[in-house]
Amino acid sequence: MTGVYWAASTTGTVVVMQTMTARRATGAHLAVPLVAPLAAAALALALGTVVPLLGPLLIALVIGVAVVNSRLGSHPAIADHGAATRFLLRLGVAALGLRLPFADIVSIGPSGLVVIAATVLATFTGTQYVGRRLGLECGLVTLVATGFSICGAAAIAAVEDTVRARQQHVALAVAMVTIYGSAMIVAVPWLAGVIGLSDGQAAIWAGASIHEVAQVAAASSLIGTSAVALAMTVKLGRVALLAPLSVVLARTTPGAKGATAPLVPWFIVAFVAAVAVRTSGLLPQGVLSVTDVMTTLLLAAGMYGLGMGIRARDLWPMPLQVLTLATISTIIAAGTSLALVLALT
Repeated sequence: MTGVYWAASTTGTVVVMQTMTARRATGAHLAVPLVAPLAAAALALALGTVVPLLGPLLIALVIGVAVVNSRLGSHPAIADHGAATRFLLRLGVAALGLRLPFADIVSIGPSGLVVIAATVLATFTGTQYVGRRLGLECGLVTLVATGFSICGAAAIAAVEDTVRARQQHVALAVAMVTIYGSAMIVAVPWLAGVIGLSDGQAAIWAGASIHEVAQVAAASSLIGTSAVALAMTVKLGRVALLAPLSVVLARTTPGAKGATAPLVPWFIVAFVAAVAVRTSGLLPQGVLSVTDVMTTLLLAAGMYGLGMGIRARDLWPMPLQVLTLATISTIIAAGTSLALVLALT
């Protein structure tokens, strides 16, 4: 009996040790893909203080593009990033809600809210219509429409699973929203000066038309220091529309995840909850300052991951129809918002 007991105990010990080893290995396997995105994000934040015009999100995306198109892109520890960066990006989108107290949206006024809602609606529906006329696949058109109307690459990442988009289509949409949004950083402030818009009008136009949050921050800083807060509030008002848009897409897009998918993705629920927490005033300013940096870090890590999906060989030659769609979508966003700003403010 003693021998049997000893054997059983030994076997049990071995099993427990093997289980603990497997768990440690699994934890390490899950942690390793986070290292490169977070390191790239930290580098982007540091470089963003040196080159504020570009912003950390755009810099992180550029780092991802540079890495994936170099020899480093084939290294397993770097290349195995997909699930990790998608999670970080979605967490960053959720944390954006902490920047958006409901009172700020209301403070824009009825005219500002009309500019936001009408621009998003016109850009999304107009892009969808033009994309279908150009004969592009539904998934790609939806990605471009969402990214150009809401908040760029973060919005594209938010809906890519819902519409079952192909990775090449995600890369194309992200490339377009990056290229055109970056061009608008310079174009919108310059045109605002040519047209004779006030700083307030220019700020609303920038927030309502430019694709990425970071791009809006960069453009509004060129308009004037007083324009940044207003432009960012308008932009985050557009971000808030990602939640209802995600629900609509989940139920209406052909080929989207239907009854098996949650009505609202978890990060959209978290975004709305974050808005409620910020609105409640429960968090002190010191905590909000920390969460603001962490939000940028998470979004930058996600942008690095999106950049890693942009392989030059997959994008070249760039389809003419995609360039046409991106051009028209940008014109719709900029033209609609400018017309409304001139008419209502």
